[in-house]
Amino acid sequence: MKDVGLEAAAQLSGRSKASLNRYCSTLPEHADRFMPIDVVAAIEAAAPFPHVTHALADLRGIIPAHDDQRPNAPGSGSVNSDVIALSQRCAMLIAEDQTAIEDGSISVNEARRLLNETLALQRVLIDMKLNLEREAC
Repeated sequence: MKDVGLEAAAQLSGRSKASLNRYCSTLPEHADRFMPIDVVAAIEAAAPFPHVTHALADLRGIIPAHDDQRPNAPGSGSVNSDVIALSQRCAMLIAEDQTAIEDGSISVNEARRLLNETLALQRVLIDMKLNLEREAC
């Protein structure tokens, strides 16, 4: 709710600001109040990051993956374009690694960013493999 703001969250969810505050309260008299899932979904749709969804996934031991592959132009599927994409993803992974190890320890968020870059690199390699197999046939 902090990402969206209380006023906007109230408008998005159709709930009053007081109700939203009670849902988020840690006071004992509000311990039996839970935010309905439709309210969570409405607020998360406007938020830059789905915090509740991510927290629920963490509780289940699931690592949510965000597909942020939105290339400026569709790839031609050629080996040359695959090599370029591979080089770019390697550079991104190295940059994330450098940032992560600067202070001598890798935080949980830094580890997740490294994992995301590793997965993106893996997707590029799989695309490259498929394109090479297609050209070989």
